Amino acid sequence: MSLYTDYLKEIEARKEQDLHPKPIDDGALVAELIEQIKDSDNAHREDSLQFFIYNTLPGTTSAAGVKAAFLKEIILGQAVVAEITPDFAFELLSHMKGGPSVEVLLDLALGEDAKIAAQAGEVLKTQVFLYDADLERLADAFKAGNAVAKDILESYSDAEFFTKLPEIDEEIEVVTYIAAEGDISTDLLSPGNQAHSRADRELHGKCMITPEAQEEINALKLQHPTKQVMLIAEKGTMGVGSSRMSGVNNVALWTGKQASPYVPFVNYAPIVAGTNGISPIFLTTVGVTGGIGIDLKNWVKKVDADGKAILNNDGNPILEQKYSVATGTVLKINTKEKKLYSADGEELVGLESSFTPQKLEFIKAGGSYAIVFGKKLQTFACETLGVPLKSAFAPSKEIHNDGQGLTAVEKIFNRNAVGVKSDKPLHAGSDVRVKVNIVGSQDTTGLMTMQELEAMAATVVSPIVDGAYQSGCHTASVWDLKAQANTPRLMKFMNDFGLVTGRDPKGVYHPMTDVIHKVLNDLTVDDRAIIIGGDSHTRMSKGVAFGADSGTVALALATGEASMPIPESVKVTFKGQMADHMDFRDVVHATQAQMLEQHGDNVFQGRVIEVHIGTLLADQAFTFTDWTAEMKAKASVCISNDDTLIGSLELAKSRIQIMIDKGMEHENGTLGRLLEIADKRIAEIKSGEVPALTPDDNAKYFAEVVVDLDAINEPMIADPDVHNPDVSKRYTHDTIRPISYYKAEKKVDLGFVGSCMVHKGDIKIVAQMLRNLEAANGSVEFKAPLVVTAPTYNIIDELKAEGDWAILQKYSGFEFDDAAPKTSARTEYDNILYLERPGCNLCMGNQEKAAKGDTVLATSTRLFQGRVVADLPEKKGESLLGSTPVVVLSAILGRTPTLEEYKTAVEGIDLTKFAPPVEKPAGSRSVHF
Repeated sequence: MSLYTDYLKEIEARKEQDLHPKPIDDGALVAELIEQIKDSDNAHREDSLQFFIYNTLPGTTSAAGVKAAFLKEIILGQAVVAEITPDFAFELLSHMKGGPSVEVLLDLALGEDAKIAAQAGEVLKTQVFLYDADLERLADAFKAGNAVAKDILESYSDAEFFTKLPEIDEEIEVVTYIAAEGDISTDLLSPGNQAHSRADRELHGKCMITPEAQEEINALKLQHPTKQVMLIAEKGTMGVGSSRMSGVNNVALWTGKQASPYVPFVNYAPIVAGTNGISPIFLTTVGVTGGIGIDLKNWVKKVDADGKAILNNDGNPILEQKYSVATGTVLKINTKEKKLYSADGEELVGLESSFTPQKLEFIKAGGSYAIVFGKKLQTFACETLGVPLKSAFAPSKEIHNDGQGLTAVEKIFNRNAVGVKSDKPLHAGSDVRVKVNIVGSQDTTGLMTMQELEAMAATVVSPIVDGAYQSGCHTASVWDLKAQANTPRLMKFMNDFGLVTGRDPKGVYHPMTDVIHKVLNDLTVDDRAIIIGGDSHTRMSKGVAFGADSGTVALALATGEASMPIPESVKVTFKGQMADHMDFRDVVHATQAQMLEQHGDNVFQGRVIEVHIGTLLADQAFTFTDWTAEMKAKASVCISNDDTLIGSLELAKSRIQIMIDKGMEHENGTLGRLLEIADKRIAEIKSGEVPALTPDDNAKYFAEVVVDLDAINEPMIADPDVHNPDVSKRYTHDTIRPISYYKAEKKVDLGFVGSCMVHKGDIKIVAQMLRNLEAANGSVEFKAPLVVTAPTYNIIDELKAEGDWAILQKYSGFEFDDAAPKTSARTEYDNILYLERPGCNLCMGNQEKAAKGDTVLATSTRLFQGRVVADLPEKKGESLLGSTPVVVLSAILGRTPTLEEYKTAVEGIDLTKFAPPVEKPAGSRSVHF
């Protein structure tokens, strides 16, 4: 009984953390529980029953398989347990969500005992997570004349698994809780430094906001037992930064509803809101759990008699409150009228966007998965029975604007749309199912994706997915006990599922910790591809990529599809000439600053940025697309010239070949197929058959932004503005300042060159600056630590071959060693150069961090409070973001440089150059196929 004894020890250890017994996923442990249940005199029988019934995870876990088999024995009378009658056994099977439970139900439904078969059939009518093998069994039985199979299929053809669900409450009473003022990062809901615990939902739930906030939420629930707590971002947007399923899980755990009495700590239907609504990728995650996201619009710009915004001394619009949502306010959501009311019935704001037909279905079904599977199930049943499909679901929203051309993203969606009714091209606002070409899973959310795949009973990647990859980059910095426990398990599961994995479960090839976004950028070999990745920075420079939660990633892996509206687009073009001393990163910052100057509001938020990048190769263009996550855009699309796209595809092919040469090819041949797709795409471009993706001349955009390169004359820094008196203005990416603003007086405690924002050219810039400074001064001394993390091993190999790595080694006081990786995170830094292992490093904040209260200048993407650097009681940590040369020079000087110091330091260095397209790209005719 060693497994059970170990489980009891774990239970006692968890009690010290005020935790309940951990849900069981191990079939061997469940087998021990069953033996103790069968033994009427066993001292552990009662506890074993409780664990078996209420604490065993469903889906395709090995525990679910053993549980389902024992329930089958009880139903057939082969085992007798007084506390689990055959009826109760069927009840338990109905909550196990597919996999072994569906196999057992099919065995019983297609068996010889008519009474049992009928009862199993009734349970099966409520299930939606059926896969090809399950459906084939039903179809074969129907064709053989089985009446129960026919009855089940008829129920599926009418979608009774959905239509017989309870209707949504017409009125939902909520009580408000303001989680924070200003934009709320998902880091507040699920901190990156707690990523290791995400798969343990109860434990991870303890990190949401603060313990004090959790107590306040519980107090509200006690005071308002019939109401649901609505979590609010006051004067800000809820869920910026990432999709983070763990964040939604935490909100649901504290404020939502329990999904099943037999599955602990899995809650659904949270209600979240923000003055400026919900971040697009986070809103998708809310939909996964059947939750509600609300745009409150409770603060508006104060205007003068002419309707113009009144500005304060800082030039920012003054806001005035339309209505209060202070913590403890009771409000009413009317799902039928689609409006928000005060407690006494005053109409506050319309909620049409919260309750579209598709979102209402998600809410009714308890999440988007059930709808995706339900649509497939109904279609299959109708085809098998030979009856017309009368869909029980809201039809795909298809918008056709005759005479209007297509934006780039509209063309991509038209090429990949499935199940549409019309041959006419689809325009923005259409809500359709689309084929997903590339899927990426990263390691801090991968364990949750595992759980989601198990829960939806999926066992293999969909054959219609072109390529899928599991990374190890988010936990690359430190090979600690948590990583040692989680990473090999994750890699084995995903490799068995059919993904190419950064780490070989068999231990043959060298563990690769390359940044996932860089790998996906190489695996994307079609500019009309749709990419789904488990990270907000899934922003490829080929195709269109959407950062997603772990659940949407799981759904894409299992089905090869996603459902989403076609977003509106904002067109970004460039004029003027880029100064020689400027880096492309400064163009990125300037885009955001000039957009705000031109439009006042952030027109990028929730939309696709179509950037006309022209001749910039995919590696360099990725710097722009990657940053679009911080612009709060839903996605981005690069418009490249034909020759540039061919060059990017050839580069991608060479990188894929390196992966194959290293032994990373999966037995299903994923990488080889991608090379074939790349060759086909290159041939199409060269022949003129299908040129590089471009929009139509008469495409319609929500807005257009023209970036003036002539206006960019000094490096720019994104500043968290931590001391802004308006709390809502802190920690946004909208405060862009030239380096002259700091008057060479801003102390820098640590510099970081790394993350997905840098490419090979950035690391070469570091090397060349060291050479220049050495030539001028005889040596280089750092007045602040400089951490350098190349995003991929390929880059390091190329730098070694080209002689750049040697100068970096010369000045490094630490160089990573894969043979002896760090086992604990660094907490203190010397004024030296650190050459860290490829991966995310400081940008993630889940392992490495700067010292508390430090001012960090980094090339990375995140400046949220506590992400890269935590606060001290007496000093706030600051994470400023800038170009590679600015970061390197600031670490050497220990402060921000003057413009002249900067110009001198970069003289003669080949910075990332960019020139806007000088002529209209070819192939602008409409291509929607």
